[in-house]
Amino acid sequence: MTAPVLRAQDVTMQFGGLTALKDVSLELAQGQIIGLIGPNGAGKTTFFNCLTGLYTPTRGQVLMNGKQLPNDPAQVTIAGIARTFQNIRLFPNMTAVENVMVGRHARMSQGAIATIFRGPKFRRGEAEAEKRSRELLDFAGIGRSADDLARNLPYGDQRRLEIARALATDPQILLLDEPTAGMNPQETEATRQLIFAIRDTGVSVVVIEHDTKFIFGLCDHVSVLVQGELLVEGSPEMVRADPRVIEAYLGKPPDEVEAELHAAEGKGAGQ
Repeated sequence: MTAPVLRAQDVTMQFGGLTALKDVSLELAQGQIIGLIGPNGAGKTTFFNCLTGLYTPTRGQVLMNGKQLPNDPAQVTIAGIARTFQNIRLFPNMTAVENVMVGRHARMSQGAIATIFRGPKFRRGEAEAEKRSRELLDFAGIGRSADDLARNLPYGDQRRLEIARALATDPQILLLDEPTAGMNPQETEATRQLIFAIRDTGVSVVVIEHDTKFIFGLCDHVSVLVQGELLVEGSPEMVRADPRVIEAYLGKPPDEVEAELHAAEGKGAGQ
């Protein structure tokens, strides 16, 4: 058994008297896709913020390749973790390729002098960054729109553009926060295939998503958060059948739901 690339141990996050996360743990292996699901307000995005240095956990730690991650988003990116956000965060008046190049600059090592005077080293670096950015747009399926303004792209393409920009940082781990929100079925399936392709390059992926059908058809492992605590984790088949998960999503015990369904069926048959 190889060591996990990412290990969150007993992560707790408190805001004053509010406990948003309580002793949440997660282990991610190389090339694995983990789904993180739960009702609204369960603490999923807060957990992502703890993983990426936006929040400093009140208690617990986050390790990448056995080393504790810094509480600095820029340093976390350099360490090899990239993310997208629940709400699209693009530069709308920049082209698609320029947006991806912004992410690529995290891996460029041009000095201040080269940048100021825009000498040969700077021009070579910019040309290489643009080439790689166009390759990533092709990989994400939106290479045809490389020179279009981000604001003019269809919604689904804007989501894929965010993923391409995250990939431009050469991550070992990619965190996706509701990547299919607002998408139609065709766009959702295209995103599923893109995530599989990302996994096939060796990148490990954690996905937050409300679409449980999407998660269960995508992930190797699923963790369920409810009110800031880890309710259950395991294979998609095990999690999908767990009565506690059904109750958390439907707001009532599974036997009550079943009884209501039977009552409705009986009523329909009597009409």
